[in-house]
Formats: sequence, C-alpha cells, structure tokens
Amino acid sequence: MKLISRSAAGAAFLLLLHCCPIANILGQKSDSALTVVENTEGREGGGADEEAEVTVDEGDLEVVQPTEDWQTLKPGQAVPAGSHVRLNLQTGQREVRLGEEQLKYWTQEHRETEEVQSTISPDELKQAMKKMKEDLSPDTVRSQYRPLEELKRDLAQLDLLVETDVQIMKRLLDQFNSSNSTTEQKLSVLLELEYLVHQVDNAQTLCSMGGLQLIVGSLNSTDFRLQESSAFVLGSAVSSNPVVQVKAVESGALQTLLTILATAQPLGVKKKVLFAVASLLRNFPYAQHHFLSHGGLQVLSELFRADGGGVLRTRIVTMLYDMISEKELISQAGLDLMLDASHEERVRQYSKVSLQGELLEKGWCNLVPQLLESTEHDYREKALRALLAMAPMCLDHYRSDGSLLGSLLSLRDQYQEMVQSEMIVGEENGYFAEIVELINALQVKMKL
Repeated sequence: MKLISRSAAGAAFLLLLHCCPIANILGQKSDSALTVVENTEGREGGGADEEAEVTVDEGDLEVVQPTEDWQTLKPGQAVPAGSHVRLNLQTGQREVRLGEEQLKYWTQEHRETEEVQSTISPDELKQAMKKMKEDLSPDTVRSQYRPLEELKRDLAQLDLLVETDVQIMKRLLDQFNSSNSTTEQKLSVLLELEYLVHQVDNAQTLCSMGGLQLIVGSLNSTDFRLQESSAFVLGSAVSSNPVVQVKAVESGALQTLLTILATAQPLGVKKKVLFAVASLLRNFPYAQHHFLSHGGLQVLSELFRADGGGVLRTRIVTMLYDMISEKELISQAGLDLMLDASHEERVRQYSKVSLQGELLEKGWCNLVPQLLESTEHDYREKALRALLAMAPMCLDHYRSDGSLLGSLLSLRDQYQEMVQSEMIVGEENGYFAEIVELINALQVKMKL
C-alpha cells in the first residue's frame, strides 16, 4: 500500500484542497484507485489541520458510490478517483458527489444511448411498410373474418340470434299487436320503435309492415301514456321523411292529431302531439293544405288561449313561424329561372296554402304578441321572430295595438341594459344583442 501524507499550511489551503476534485490534486490515477480519509484524532503530533490520503485497492475498504447529490463521508470511507469532495463548514462533515467530468460523461452517454435506441434505419422502415400493405390486402383482411351466414349458423347452434332492424321491428310489431301484451310491454315496444325510426329506411319499412296504422290507431287509446308514446314515434318517423309524411296524411293521422289537441288531454300528451303535427307539416305543403282545410289554425288558437304557462304557446308560434318562412323562401327561390320542374311543382303546391289569410282571419295578429309577456327570453325571441314574419299582413293590427308598442319599448330598455352587461364581459354580439336587433327591426316596420 502506497502512503501519501501532507500538512496543510493553514485553514484556507485545507478548504481549497477539499473543494477541488481529488483527481486533480493527486494527479493521474487509475480508474480503480480509491481515496481514503483517515481519522487523525488521537494521533501524536497531529493537529486539526492535518489529514492523510491513502491510495488502496478497492476491495480492502468500504467504498462509497457517489451520486449526483452530496452525501456525508465517514472517517475511513473510500471514494472512487475523480469524485468531488468538499468540507461542509456548517456541519464540519466531509461530503462527496460525482465529479464534473463524471457527470458530463454520464449525461453524454445517456443521450447517445437514447438517440441510438430511437433511430430507425431505412431498411427497417421499408420492412414495416411492406408488412402494413400485406396486412391491409383484401385477401388478408378477408381471411381474418368469417362470413355472416357462417356466423349465423354458429350462433344458431348456441341458441343465439342475430337480428336485423327489419326483423327487430317485425318482432316488436307482433308483440305490440298481441292481445296478451300488457300496457307496460307496449310502452317498451314504442320506446324501441322510436329509436329505430330515426333512420329513414327503418321508418319506411315500418309503413310497409303496417306499423304506421298500428301507431295511428294507438293514438286513440284511453291510456294517456300510450297516446304520448305513439305521438312521439309518429313524429320521429315522419320527420324529414317525405315518403312517410305522405303515408301518414293518407292514413288520417293529421285528423287524429288535431282531434287530440281539441280535447282535454294532459300537458305531456299535447306536447308530443304538437311535435308530431310540426314534423308532419314541415316542408310538406300538401299536409299544410289539409291542416288548414281541417280547421288546424282554429284548434291551435284555442289551445294557445288555454295555455297559461307558455310551453304550448311557444311550440305553436314556432310552428307557425316555420310554415311562414318555408313559403317565403320558396317564393323567393321561384325568381330563379334555372330551377327544375320539381321546384315549380313545389311552388304550385305552396300557392294553394293560404296561410297568411287564415292567420289574419283567426286573429293571430293579436295572439302572438301575448307571448311577449312571458319572462322567458327564449319565448320572447320566438315571438319576435314570428311577429316579424307576420308583419306584411299584420302591420295595421300592430300599429293599433297600444300594449304591443309599450311592450316593445319596455323590452328594448331592458335588453339594452343586458347588452351592456354582455359587453363588459367581452360579448359584443351576444344573445341579448340579437334580441335588441329583432325589436329594432319590428319597430322600424311599424313606423313605415
């Protein structure tokens, strides 16, 4: 064992010694060399400023493996060459960590390893693309799946059945038409049918199976729940589905719906019936003509007057607004000379719908403004839009209606304050600003 000793000239030199890497002080050493800090307490002739360093073989002493963080050294412990040792002036203990060169080497080596691991060679990329093409080839995909008929045979052996929508609807209609079915079972059937008929093909298939007649017949049930659910199914089936709309009118569904609205029924039933009527009339002038000829506006006006909450009033006004807007859009599009024959037929059909005259005759110019008395912003908005749509035929009534003029002035002041609140939070073109624009537009028309 080779012993190297030295005496420090003073505390400053000792502090400098311990704040520098040991490898730099002792010169070049092998990587396996260790530095030992001996305990000098009790040595004769030794002082506090003296210490000895011993270079030994690694297997003879307790070796402390430094890390990135400082850790305390005990007397007699050894550290690898190149470690950074310092004297903690607060605790008086010696501390060690990895030297700067070791940290730099470890960081560089770690980064290079990651770069090597993340690199993909061109050959590996070509092989991956080739395998992807093979996996997506028709033969490969086909081989991964089994034919539907084969699956059906296997499932049939397991007493399972894969049903198509057509088969499901047939089973549901058989169950609904069965004399053994309870009311709860029929309600469950109607719920499933309402989900299915949102698809255009399913709704048309329902008609071809005779299901539409069953639904219309169920509207006459003495059970309010069956009436409500049947109206819901009917409204969903005819929505944006011209084929089913025609079948529904031909089956007498419109007359049945108007009869329900004209009689005493729970609110839930009337809401679903209004939904069915609105869906049946939308973009369908043939049904609108039948609606007017069967006293539909008269039925709605009585329902409007009887509704105190405003829920039914809002639905009715929205329905009327849609009908007026549809006819107006068709009339404006009719000015285009490039339109086809089908559009000309639609213009001809809408010309038979005398909606404006019926609205004026049935007193709707005075009814719709009543919806402005509601405290709901949505109700007021729909009323303002309907009033604007009806303005060409109702201006004289608007101008002579003092309560309407007062309501518009009051609402304008109220919503102007709300607009200011919207602008404070950064909403310059918010919902309330839109309502103010509707009020202003209506006031302008009334002043002309």
